[in-house]
Amino acid sequence: MTIDDLMTELDDARLTAKANGQASAMVAATMSKAKLLGLDKGVTDDEVQPVSIMINYVDARKPERVLAESHQCLEQ
Repeated sequence: MTIDDLMTELDDARLTAKANGQASAMVAATMSKAKLLGLDKGVTDDEVQPVSIMINYVDARKPERVLAESHQCLEQ
């Protein structure tokens, strides 16, 4: 099980809670996602860390070839 799997399950749980009018369950799912992503730590601007982003894309002329690009970002 990956973080993406957990995020998908929490998204599904939130949508089910919303459909059933269960606001507290919606909040619980949202807070669980925040904790999973580490957003509950209260990071200040002094603690900004660089983020690596990996982008995979397919060349339409050669669909069997997956190209990858990696970027290192520092939010300003």
